Amino acid sequence: MKKKQKLPLVYKPVGFALGWAGGTLAGIAFRKTWKVIRHEDDAPDALDRDRGWGEVLFAAAVQGAIFAVVRSAVDRSGAKAIERATGTWPATDKGGRD
Repeated sequence: MKKKQKLPLVYKPVGFALGWAGGTLAGIAFRKTWKVIRHEDDAPDALDRDRGWGEVLFAAAVQGAIFAVVRSAVDRSGAKAIERATGTWPATDKGGRD
C-alpha cells in the first residue's frame, strides 16, 4: 500500500518535466499551425493594437486547443509509462485537472 500512496509524489517531478516539454512542443505546433492558417510568422497578441477582436480571439482559441491536446497527450503518455513500469497508476483519484 505504501508504494501506491508515495507514487503520486514521485511522479510530480516527472509530470513537471513532461509538462515543460509538452508546452515547448505545443508552442512549436502552434507557430507552425498559425503559419499554415494565416501565412504569417507571428500570431496576434491580445495587446496587439493593429489586430481586430476576431483575429485575436481566433488565435487564442487555436492556441488553447493545441495546448490542451498536447498537454493531454503528454500527461496520458507519462501516466501510461509509469503504469507499465511500476504497475501503479500515478494519480490517486479519478478527478479532472488540478
